[in-house]
Amino acid sequence: MTQTETTSRARVAVLFCVVTAGLVGALIGIALTATAPVPGVAQVSEAVSVSIPIVRVLLDISAVATIGLALLSVLVGYDRPKLSEPIMRIARPANVAAALVWATTAVVALILQTAEYRPGSSTLSISDVGSYIADVGAGKALLIVAVLALLHAGLGILALKHGEKVPAEVRVGLGLFALLPLPVTGHASNWNYHDYTMISMELHVMSAVAWTGGLGAMTVLLIGNRTLLAHALPRFSKLATLCLILGAATGLFNGLIEISLNPSLGFWEGVFTTPYGQLVLLKLLCTSVIAGLGAYTRWKLMPRIIRHNRTALAAWATLELTVMGLAFGFAVVLTRAPVVPTT
Repeated sequence: MTQTETTSRARVAVLFCVVTAGLVGALIGIALTATAPVPGVAQVSEAVSVSIPIVRVLLDISAVATIGLALLSVLVGYDRPKLSEPIMRIARPANVAAALVWATTAVVALILQTAEYRPGSSTLSISDVGSYIADVGAGKALLIVAVLALLHAGLGILALKHGEKVPAEVRVGLGLFALLPLPVTGHASNWNYHDYTMISMELHVMSAVAWTGGLGAMTVLLIGNRTLLAHALPRFSKLATLCLILGAATGLFNGLIEISLNPSLGFWEGVFTTPYGQLVLLKLLCTSVIAGLGAYTRWKLMPRIIRHNRTALAAWATLELTVMGLAFGFAVVLTRAPVVPTT
């Protein structure tokens, strides 16, 4: 088997692990939050109810890939084009493809959430989708995300033609900006802390995506290039540490605020007996595992990578990305889970 075939299989394996873990996390969340039908109330079809979190997981993973592939240029730097350009010739078209998937999944999610909004309707029209966009904040958010993702794809196409004359920092900035509309349509319904929780959610999402995307891009594209990896990993390690601290703090803050300010629940009851609290605990467990894996990479593997020694980074990073995918699956359901016990 050639080196190219081995690298290609490794890339497919990483993507498979992340997507599968994300879907598994979403399905676990769906099982935890399932409720019995209420007699006399129009019910959303099970196909729509299950499809929404699945599509949202794919939306999140495509956003992670888009931003991570754009971030790769910043991590490898611009001072060694003979080394970095062969990698970027793979990363740039992949970035465009990921952005197009991001836009497509946003549109599909918009259609599915319109169907959820109209549970008694057997068909949907363009006017139904337009009404959902006009009346519901989540509809506006998904439309904005789709437009910004398409704009990102357009910048990516320009980068295919002009290389780094289209600054990677602009593409990363646009990608992070496109993450902002959706978090504000989730929880944070407590007006006492509304402004704080909105900012906290946005910081949480941006830190999680930058961390996961950067690690994924390096794992997929730099593992076979020890020189670039030795240059990029220390730079990423600083970013990952900041993202870990920010992501853990904001995630914990958001979850505890939602539970503690719910008047119908005691705090510990909300943490341990509600699907929302259980999903918060599962995300916290994932974060702890990811932190441990990241620490191992930082203190055990990175010194050897800097010396250009062979390591098992691919396996450890794939495991870390898999746990990240699981956390993304939990997060998708968490944004829709009621902070009350299921019946």
